[in-house]
Amino acid sequence: MAKFIGIVTINENLCKGCGLCARACPKQIIELSKEKINAKGYHPATVVRPEECIACASCAKTCPDAVIRVEREVKEEQ
Repeated sequence: MAKFIGIVTINENLCKGCGLCARACPKQIIELSKEKINAKGYHPATVVRPEECIACASCAKTCPDAVIRVEREVKEEQ
């Protein structure tokens, strides 16, 4: 049976740190960075456990600034 794996790319320089993506993620793998501050002065969103992404793209659909891209890969389970 095939399993979807997501590869999430966040443009941290354009992220305004609203946190909508973190709330939309069913796996709770997105958080606002506590260490990073982007050029606009915001704490950008970051994926903390990328291996748990299921490629649902809820984060990208919710982002008001369209700074998140989710690519879907198929992994065959053995």
